[in-house]
Amino acid sequence: MVSSRLTLRSILGLLFLCFVQVSSALKFDLSAISGKNERCIRNFAHRDQLVVVTAIVSGTKGDGQEVNMHIKDSLGNGHGAPRNIVGETRQTFTPPEDTSFDVCFENLLVTRQALANPFRSIELDVDIGADARDWSSIQSHEKLKPIETDLRRMEEMVGEIVNEMEYLRAREQKLRDTNESTNERVKWFAFGTMGMLIGLGAWQVVYLRAYFRSKHLI
Repeated sequence: MVSSRLTLRSILGLLFLCFVQVSSALKFDLSAISGKNERCIRNFAHRDQLVVVTAIVSGTKGDGQEVNMHIKDSLGNGHGAPRNIVGETRQTFTPPEDTSFDVCFENLLVTRQALANPFRSIELDVDIGADARDWSSIQSHEKLKPIETDLRRMEEMVGEIVNEMEYLRAREQKLRDTNESTNERVKWFAFGTMGMLIGLGAWQVVYLRAYFRSKHLI
């Protein structure tokens, strides 16, 4: 059981939630065509973070349309590809490394119905990390009070924010090191180029002087 004492992370989480509104689901319409009409939504997750993708697709099976979903990350891994989905579909996965991932949908026109422009409405909700956990189940399993559950969720959210800031700081440090290394190489390349030009100019002067002396021009 978690302590009822407010920790610093819990207070920060409470202040954070006061100013940041919880993201809502993404809603869009996807027209049915016979060719490729894939639409993808990209997101990012850290290593071993729980990701829950929930899609609610309107319509009914047999209406001449077939909606397929495919989840893939930038590492080439697939995380589920349910086909001909209607209603609510949920896919969960944990990426093996820090990576971006795409949730893609396509609406295939199987048979032409009476509708002139057939389409399906899709509602997509992607929960990552603390937002993806089933806090109701955790509350009942660990016999937590509602305030304790909220504080624990806030603490995990703030922990994820801290980890995200550390990740961005590490990325910024790596980019800064790369920038400094590139500047150092460019500097020495410029010095080398300047030295070569000076040497070439001196060689030309010596060569032309020797040439004109051989021709008794000077």
